[in-house]
Amino acid sequence: MPPVNIRRSLNNLDNFWYRYKKNRPAVFGAGIVSVIVLVALTAPFLTPYDPLATLMGPSFENPLTYPHYFGTDSLGRDVFSGIVFGTRTALMVGLLAAGTSALLGTLVGMTAGFYPGRVDDLLMRITETLLVIPIFFLSLILMAFVGQSIRNVILVIGFLNWPTIARLVRADFMSIREREFIEAARVDGASVKDIMFREILPNVTPTIIVACTLQISSAILLEAGLSFLGLGDPNVASWGVMLRNAQNYIYSAWWLVLFPGVAITTIALAFNMIGDGLNDALNPRLKER
Repeated sequence: MPPVNIRRSLNNLDNFWYRYKKNRPAVFGAGIVSVIVLVALTAPFLTPYDPLATLMGPSFENPLTYPHYFGTDSLGRDVFSGIVFGTRTALMVGLLAAGTSALLGTLVGMTAGFYPGRVDDLLMRITETLLVIPIFFLSLILMAFVGQSIRNVILVIGFLNWPTIARLVRADFMSIREREFIEAARVDGASVKDIMFREILPNVTPTIIVACTLQISSAILLEAGLSFLGLGDPNVASWGVMLRNAQNYIYSAWWLVLFPGVAITTIALAFNMIGDGLNDALNPRLKER
């Protein structure tokens, strides 16, 4: 017989999956993301062409033409290769930027929520100031200063998207810190570190996971926007760069806009659907209200 902790974890996993699969769009979104991840992992095997190499075929070759299934652009670059390798850039930016935002937002939110008064006021004023400033325009300014590289894109997006998570974490911390089991931990002599990281943080984790999932789609859209305006990394395959290069050929070569546009929309919607499903599965009481 498995240990009690293992059996409890298995039961929690079963309950989570039961609640998650009741949300059909969330299951569909998870399937889409699974396919996208598989495409990103097997990109070199799916297409023989370098997505940035020119003269891989005739200029403006129509889609559904062998061997360029999605056609080619004005420089003879294979559009299918750009879409396939672009999944890597989208996932890398989305996951790393969202992870950075989640880490910063959690640290700020838990500190503000656990220490009311001056600490809370100072951190929340900083957070609210960043929330007032449009993230996209601020990211344009920062990218113009730090330079164009995929690392800078990830850092800029990650450092600008944390305020939303910070406010959510702060609200949960302020609610949980007044509960009886926290008072019991204090009476038992638990340190501040233990109370924050062992008692409160695990109860806030579902909120962080949901918010982080939604931040992935936001980061992907923001990277596409920066790349479209010429502030992304020109040395990596990016759907935003593909749209930038296609803006002069919208009517004469529709496939140059259609395929990257559909790719960006699909991955953003998929992560939003997953976030909605995770919210239903991890916070079922909120849905009941």
